[in-house]
Amino acid sequence: MELPLFTSASPYLLGRGLARTVVTSTTTMPLATPIPAPAYIIIAACVVGFLYTGYCAWVTSQAPCQVGKRSDGDKQMPMAAEGNGSKVDEINTRLEKYSSLIQRGAMAFLKYEYVCIATFAMLFSAIAGTALGYLSSRERAFLTIFAYLLGTSTSMMAGWVGMAIAVYANSRVALKCYNNLSSGFNLACNAGAVMGFTIMSLALFSLSLLAYLYSLYFGDLLQDQREMKKMFECLAGFGLGASTVAMFGRVGGGIFTKAADVGADIAGKLENDWDEDDPRNPAVIADNVGDNVGDIAGMGSDLFGSFAGSICAALVCCAQSPTLHKEWAYVVLPLVLASGGLIACALSCVAILALFEVEQEQDVEKLLKRQLLSASVVCTPVIILLCYMYLPNQSFEVRGKTGVTWWHIAICCCNGLYSGLFIGVIAEYYTSATYKPVRRLAVECKTSAATNIIQGLALGYKSCIVPVMLVGATVWINFNLARFLGISIGAIGILMTLASSLTIDAFGPITDNAGGLAEMTGMDEAVRERTDILDAAGNTTAAIGKGFAISSAMLVALGSFGAYAQIKHLIDAPMIGSFQFLGLIFGAVVPYWFFALTMESVGVAAGAMVEEVRRQLEEKHGNGVNGAPDASVEDCDKCIAIATNASLYEMIAPGSLIVLSPLGVGYMFGAEMLCSFLLGAVVCSATMAVSASNTGGAWDNTKKFVKSGGLQEELGDEYDVKLHGKKSDTHKNAIVGDTVGDPLKDTSGPALNIVMKLMAMVALVFAPSIPDSGLFQMLYN
Repeated sequence: MELPLFTSASPYLLGRGLARTVVTSTTTMPLATPIPAPAYIIIAACVVGFLYTGYCAWVTSQAPCQVGKRSDGDKQMPMAAEGNGSKVDEINTRLEKYSSLIQRGAMAFLKYEYVCIATFAMLFSAIAGTALGYLSSRERAFLTIFAYLLGTSTSMMAGWVGMAIAVYANSRVALKCYNNLSSGFNLACNAGAVMGFTIMSLALFSLSLLAYLYSLYFGDLLQDQREMKKMFECLAGFGLGASTVAMFGRVGGGIFTKAADVGADIAGKLENDWDEDDPRNPAVIADNVGDNVGDIAGMGSDLFGSFAGSICAALVCCAQSPTLHKEWAYVVLPLVLASGGLIACALSCVAILALFEVEQEQDVEKLLKRQLLSASVVCTPVIILLCYMYLPNQSFEVRGKTGVTWWHIAICCCNGLYSGLFIGVIAEYYTSATYKPVRRLAVECKTSAATNIIQGLALGYKSCIVPVMLVGATVWINFNLARFLGISIGAIGILMTLASSLTIDAFGPITDNAGGLAEMTGMDEAVRERTDILDAAGNTTAAIGKGFAISSAMLVALGSFGAYAQIKHLIDAPMIGSFQFLGLIFGAVVPYWFFALTMESVGVAAGAMVEEVRRQLEEKHGNGVNGAPDASVEDCDKCIAIATNASLYEMIAPGSLIVLSPLGVGYMFGAEMLCSFLLGAVVCSATMAVSASNTGGAWDNTKKFVKSGGLQEELGDEYDVKLHGKKSDTHKNAIVGDTVGDPLKDTSGPALNIVMKLMAMVALVFAPSIPDSGLFQMLYN
């Protein structure tokens, strides 16, 4: 028996390489040029990813964790500018207090959240395993549930690593900014890379290992396409497990972070006229904890789920092909492409940090964007080379289309790669203060908060037009080139630069926390200015990351939908019919229902947070809140507990809605109606996600633009710092918009990514058990 992944299209090259092949109607003929077996590419990528992760973690661990005095001999330790020993001791004491509070709160939340996820996963496994065993087979049920639990545990492990490094690095980034801007930038990039490369490497390693073990269990699959299809359908449980963690991570983390953020803004900025990270505000620590649980663990689990889901969907589509299923080199192409992307990301990150240095403020944003752009450029020839090497050099057949060639697949992958990049750039245009849309919102803040909100909503609705049309064009091209295999390969194309994207995405919350710690501990003003520069660049690249995540979610959802349609033989299913219309309408309603649940949750939790802060200030300080001392550890812990309990309780309803609704539709109304249900949900989720994320992002940067005095450029001689600057009515109007936009951009909007992916993945995994005619249809007929 040939060893899967290590074998090639030519058996005599077993374990040593494989040869390019020509596929004819009856034979598979090896050509002369030997190339590496797929497993060697995958193993090399995993080794590179884990080694680079270890190196970045080591670099982060070497950074100092205290401010030094002028008399200290350790040259690595940053010096306080004043050279005052008592001042240095005070900074170090506060730094230890607040950084440990953030670290303890973040890890405690993650622990409780993972207990909830594990409980849900076990209950869902029991119910789903019983249903699959009864409606399909016990073997399929066991293999699917095993893959599901592995995907769940791997995703939780990746989230834990990302969270641990973020809360470890934030204080060290602030201290590095004592030296210069470049030192802080490099450390934040290395810390972000730990999360990015951990997630991509763990997902690739776990999925490849599972595919190898399952192929050993099933035996000689090359001679039995039905068994090969069964194996990869069971493997899709891994993607479902990863998406389940993403759902609860995104929703729970999003509710936590925005409940704390909104509560801190209302109680601090609006009611008491305090600065953003004022240490007197007990909700500030919860806000900093929220940056990690929402933007680190939440975003990481989201894109882990996208990455795993895209590969699972593509593997199912490859196994469905009448040609590709005959050779392991062809079937595992999705894993090989993902491996090439991981290596390309490592090369680009190393090159950018080695060849370029931050010399002035403008360089920070340029170098972050350059990392993602260089990874995309490096990936392009990698895609072409891998498709040429690991696909037949003559036309082959995929489900629903003949005459597909290797370069068709390469085009599909490159389409995904660059559509994701362009959508990120469009998101930046609508949310960055460098461009007109945000500056126009800032001018509207002169009038009132209402006009700011009206124009911000209009901006968000307008911003979804081009991205959705661009994804539509990508889907149209890829479908015409290679049907649903082309769409799922396009999703992999977007996610080939996942490690680089997550690196610059994690950069934002790490530097945001660093800035908060610099202000709370009373570090030099120059340190705060440098962390603000890093944070501002991180906010801009975060918009790119959100666009990247939404576009990948759309293609992953459509790829999973395509795999489901192929399993149920619904590629040419009619779109006209009473149940089809009903499915579209039901599917379109679900994202709104989900959106409402998550927005309500943030409102309830934020209200509880504001009441707690008011109670503390009134009981301890009466009316003299501006003379209040720093918040105590006990006060901060109470705010963290409110956000934690609210988020864990409130995430149950929206999470259950998304997991159970496709099963209810499938079993009650049948496979065809589930198809239209998924399409309605994907279309509505996509437009709502883009609109909400960009609206909230624009309001956030509008607030920062007004605070920094940016309106002086727009108003000229009319500018008055008392009317249009920091703490003016104009600034407060901008803060109101930002507060309203917080749950849009960090909770409900990004969580819609999971709505698209998870519902399609549930349908894919349970496809063998979903009847052609559901219970209601049978009663109706």
